[in-house]
This record gives sequence, C-alpha cells and structure tokens, in this order.
Amino acid sequence: MRHYLDHAATTPLRPEARDAWLRASDVVGNASSTHGAGQDARRLLEESRERVAAVLDCDPIEVVFTSGGTESINLALQGSWRARATGADAIVMPDGEHHATMDTVEALVKDGAELRPVGLTATGGIPVAEFARRLPGAAVATALVANNEVGTVNDAAALSEAAAETGVPLHLDAVAALGHLPLSFRRLRGRAEPGVGLVAMSVAGHKVGAPVGVGALVTARSAAVTALLHGGAQQRGLRAGTQDVAGAAAFATALEIAADERESEGRRLSALRDRLVDGIRSRVPAAELLGDPEHRLPGNAHLLFPGAVGESLLFLLDMAGVAASTGSACQAGVAEPSHVVMAMGRTEQEARSVLRFTLGRSSSDADVDAVLAAIADAFERASGAGTGTRS
Repeated sequence: MRHYLDHAATTPLRPEARDAWLRASDVVGNASSTHGAGQDARRLLEESRERVAAVLDCDPIEVVFTSGGTESINLALQGSWRARATGADAIVMPDGEHHATMDTVEALVKDGAELRPVGLTATGGIPVAEFARRLPGAAVATALVANNEVGTVNDAAALSEAAAETGVPLHLDAVAALGHLPLSFRRLRGRAEPGVGLVAMSVAGHKVGAPVGVGALVTARSAAVTALLHGGAQQRGLRAGTQDVAGAAAFATALEIAADERESEGRRLSALRDRLVDGIRSRVPAAELLGDPEHRLPGNAHLLFPGAVGESLLFLLDMAGVAASTGSACQAGVAEPSHVVMAMGRTEQEARSVLRFTLGRSSSDADVDAVLAAIADAFERASGAGTGTRS
C-alpha cells in the first residue's frame, strides 16, 4: 500500500471536480462564438469565473484563467515588467521563492532587469522591513504568501501595504497557500492607488483537487500587464486563445469545496502534522523541524536529518511505501541542495539533508504510522549513504 505525503506537489483529483469537468465537456461550443452553442459555453465559463472570484474575493473580470501556477507567475512577472514605467528596471524578489518565479526573473535579468534580492529569516520568512527597503523605484516586486518548501506563512498584508506605500506593483504567489489560508484579493489590496500595491495573485487548481492544467491569475483592473500570448481578445486581452470551459468549471467546484472545508481540515491536518513531527523526533532525536513553528501551513512538516542524504532517505521511504519529497516538485530528480534551506542560513550539506512531508485531505493516521514505522531505519541507512559506511 502506498502512503502519499506529497500533497504540496499535487493533491488527488476531487470526485466532484471530475464530475463537473465531465458535465462541462458535454457542452458543445466555443465560448467566443456568437451562436447559441457558443453562448451556452460562454455562460458556463463566466459562471465559473464568478465562483472563483467569490472565493478569492475579487471582481470576476479580474480572474484570468491560465494553465496553472507557472503560467500565472510568468504572466504576472513578465507582463508587469514589460509594461513598466520608463526607467524602472528592478525586480524585488526574496531568496526563497518558487523556481517558477526564480527562473522567470532570471530570464528577465538576461533581458536587462536588475534583481534586488531580499534575504529570508532563519525560519524561512520574508522580513517586511527589508522587503520594504528594497522597493523604492522598482518596476515590480514578488513574494510568496506561504513558502512552498518549509511551509512558513508570510505577512502578505504587510508586504502588500509596503508595496502600496512605495508605489510599486506587487505580485503574490498564493499557489501553496490556496485552500489552506483565507485569500482575499480585495482585502490584501486595501486602499492602494491604481496600478500599485497588490496587482496580481497566482493560484493553481491541482493544489485543491482540480485537474492539472488549470489555474488563474487575479489581476487588478488597473494593473499594467503586457500579454504573453497573442491572437485574440479573450480575458481582457491578457491571455489569447480558446478558453478551457471544462477546466474552469472543475476548478471552481474544487475551490469552493476547499474553501468550505478549510477551517476544519486545517485543524485536522495540524493535529496529524504535529503527531508526525513528534513521532519522527522521538525516533530520530537529531531531526529538526525547519520553518516557522507556529506560522506555517497546516499540512507541512519539513525536517532536517543531520548527516543523512535526503535523496537516500527519499528512496528508502519510497521502498517502504511512503511518498514524500526533498523539496519543490518542480526540482524533483535534480540532485541539488534546497535553495530555501540555504537562504535560511543553513549549510549546503544541511540543505541536502531535508525531507518535506505534506498532508492533504486523503491523509490519515495510517499514513503517519507508515512514516513512523520506517523513518528510524531509513535514517540509519541514509546517514552512511554519503560516506560509504553502509551498503
């Protein structure tokens, strides 16, 4: 039996979302067509947009459906930087962002952007004062609502306020936070002047049980964003192309259910996580929980196993039927230290000795029991994997 503890990478498809996708797939017509069939599709699409907007507390016109979090982040950052005011080239980016953000910013640096990095705290948080100090005169800033690796929850409201006060457009990556934290685009934007402060927020459907391949970028009406795809006027001209009606319907369904369950699931997952962490540390006393001990995502348990090789731990646990990860799924299979852990002031060796367990709605005590049954032996064996002391 496999015990899945990698929900931060992707979480199982909700049956309700699958059913919504199948029903919507029976609606024949292109949502951009003017005939009756096309308008039926358009009606379903716009109803789905309204439902997503209701959960994220924004105007429906501000919801731009995308293929997922990576596209949303690219549209926000590339689009904002290319639409920037003349002479503003700098991008403010904390050190521990997701690779979708880091790689996009790296590409923009090659195009002439200036990177203004912001260091993390020892618990993986974004220091608001340092973030604010780097903002003046920047073209755009970006930040995680919650760190996708160590689970630390940032003060998104304070980051948004700092961007508004300095007149800088801000993008928030809310992919990891979706379904776990209350996300109100309207409240986070506050009373910011048009075009500055929070102007964009990225989310992805497969983090809440929607199909892989659907997400959204919430973009303020006043946001200056240059489209990356051309060929049509769909979605305010920000994303050309035939729109995925079935995907939008499935996303709306999954998002609504996740919002309804958020508080009760948060309590359940926090209790399961704490039991997992306490159990691991009782069996491996050297193990250390990384990230903020209080302000963290409810299902995230990110641990450092000193002297062990993370990839070896991962392999040994997988052999025992436990699926976990060494970091972001976007870097899975790449033997490199965690940039997030190193940004927290840890050594490269420590950054190679971490595991991330993430729990979700299908997680149970049996999954925790499976980890606890295997972790001590896996740690003992993995501790010698880099020295040749064990076979």
